[in-house]
Amino acid sequence: MYKQIFLLLIMFFVSFMIFNCTDSTESNAKKFVDNYSKEFQILYYQASLAQWVANTNITDENTQKEITANKLLSVFEGRKGIIDSVKMYLKDRSKLDFETVGQLDKILYNASHAPASIPEVVDQLVNAEAKQTQVLYGYEFKLKDGKKVTANDIDNMLVNEMNLAKRQEIWEASKEIGKNLKDGLSNLQGLRNKVAREMGYSSYFDLEVSQYGMKAGEMKDWMQKVNDQLKPLYEQLYTWVKYKLAERYHAPVPDKIPAHWLPNRWAQEWPGIVEGINLDNMFKDKSPEWIVKQGEKFYISMGMPHLPQSFWDKSDLYSLPADSPRKKNTHASAWHLDLDKDIRSLMNVESNAEWFQTVHHELGHTYYFIAYSNPNVPILLRDGLNPGFHEGMGELIATASMQQPYLKEIGLLPNDVQIDSIKWLLNEALSNVVFIPFATGTMSMWEYEFYENNLPKDQMNKKWWELAEKYQGIVPPAVRDEVYCDASTKTHINDTPAYYYNYAVAKLVQYQLHNYISKNILKQNPHYANYYNSKETGQYLLSILEKGKTIDWRSFIKEKTGEELSANGMLEYFQPLMDWLKKENAGRKIGW
Repeated sequence: MYKQIFLLLIMFFVSFMIFNCTDSTESNAKKFVDNYSKEFQILYYQASLAQWVANTNITDENTQKEITANKLLSVFEGRKGIIDSVKMYLKDRSKLDFETVGQLDKILYNASHAPASIPEVVDQLVNAEAKQTQVLYGYEFKLKDGKKVTANDIDNMLVNEMNLAKRQEIWEASKEIGKNLKDGLSNLQGLRNKVAREMGYSSYFDLEVSQYGMKAGEMKDWMQKVNDQLKPLYEQLYTWVKYKLAERYHAPVPDKIPAHWLPNRWAQEWPGIVEGINLDNMFKDKSPEWIVKQGEKFYISMGMPHLPQSFWDKSDLYSLPADSPRKKNTHASAWHLDLDKDIRSLMNVESNAEWFQTVHHELGHTYYFIAYSNPNVPILLRDGLNPGFHEGMGELIATASMQQPYLKEIGLLPNDVQIDSIKWLLNEALSNVVFIPFATGTMSMWEYEFYENNLPKDQMNKKWWELAEKYQGIVPPAVRDEVYCDASTKTHINDTPAYYYNYAVAKLVQYQLHNYISKNILKQNPHYANYYNSKETGQYLLSILEKGKTIDWRSFIKEKTGEELSANGMLEYFQPLMDWLKKENAGRKIGW
């Protein structure tokens, strides 16, 4: 395999020399892009296959194979000749069409992660990232009595456990992994910044946000703006939850919510708090396999194709037992391994409401892959309009999957059941609205400081909790000194860095599109909209998905919804809840 790959590298180099012996014309730019794409797709597929194996069966041997494949891809992407050629073609963007510019930008973005001018740093980075992933997903969580628990076990216990002392033990057990990850993360900080700065970016964070046509500071300002817009709603939710949890735990109302009081390890979403809305009961008689199949049926009902048989044959969809000798990545993800037909998913599906939504979300990525894997979309532009848009499609369908009419139609809710609409909306807000200050505040602002301002190793934990208090009103249950690295316990910090603001973009896309579909296509109340069996909705979504990244995201979202991307859709959707919360919280100190 590797001999073939080296031959491809030689072939590309020869082609590159031929193209650069002539003038830098639009025709030559297109030939360059086409030639690059063919070789890139082959190497990308080999690297993706190695990553898949390393994530589904975590061993030293598989990690080493992943490292080898990633190095070969990095060598190709970061060649000086490729970088020089792209920069030459991009000198006058006005002479190139949108698709060609987009592909050249993508080539330069790829190269910026592995510039050949500093091969020793790139080599170290590939090794360090693979080893960090191995530590992250090879870790065994244990309670104080030595009992092994899975990540899913911890999540379930934090939703259901009522004893505060036990909750603190569980929460602290979830953070022990940070001790193992801190040194590796500190090393990655330096290596990632070195490759980004070698290519002219101010930091690795600056490199990643370039996909939006922004600089690091612009993204930071945008995140602050979103937080400011949604803060009044978040503060009302926060206040209501603080009083509700104090009542549940028979404890005084705190000024700020202790982290172990909340039903999520990072306080990024707060399930199970709304009484009378136990969504997990809907799935007590359903198997994980049923949940995945129903997710596929949702998309088929809108006129989309069946998932290919290869998806079912090659995906890794279900949880491993706690004592399994095989270790796998526990974070749900969708994989487009060859940027064409090889589409898979890595999940740990269990029979509960969270996984029902997650399956619909991950299959949203999968159907995005299928839609833009067509001859009209070049290999390098087979991606979402922007990174957050890909997540937004998944989140849109996750919202649609929990609409009452759909749940009734597929038999999860009895047709005659009467559900308090405010409680249902409140439960949704405790998943989606409370996520924003974590995603754009604690998480992304920490990564901004970590990369842009070179956050020192001995200040990592302090900064994390400063931001959690500022943006979420969350404090740790006990002193968390610099022995710990609580930021690193969040998987993305390690293996998908400077990415989490994309999920915030996704939430805005989610509600802006949902409101538009409900009002203009389904002609239904956005709180009771049913996408199931709506072919018109499916056609609308496909008209977005099939474009990939071949059009400008700013103009396209305005074309498809009638307005620029903003938090207005989310605020409008939750306005009835906001009115209710203000009455519930009358006389209370709002916020923290």
